[in-house]
Amino acid sequence: MKRFCFALDLIDDEVMIEEYKAHHRNFWPELRQNAHNSGIKFLELYLSGNRLFMVQETEDDFDPENETHQQDSWLTQRFQEWEELMARYQKTIPSAKPGQKWVLMEKIFEL
Repeated sequence: MKRFCFALDLIDDEVMIEEYKAHHRNFWPELRQNAHNSGIKFLELYLSGNRLFMVQETEDDFDPENETHQQDSWLTQRFQEWEELMARYQKTIPSAKPGQKWVLMEKIFEL
């Protein structure tokens, strides 16, 4: 099992942040299975202010930066609809590369 951590910001607006949270309380059931089928076994989101932190645990061969995983069952048309809906609330963090949404974080310490 591998673990990946990512960061992303939300638009700094209380109403929009509450809407974003509500969408995740009603996450589309078919996307759960699609994520699992693509190798994502566990995923959590954490929020502080407008900064999001995502933890993913995946199968050992999962590579979040590999284009192959972007073509698998996780990225169905339904997932694209979800991504378009969520994009209304999201903005990239300052360290993001052009076109990058979620930024893969570097692990620097473990206890």
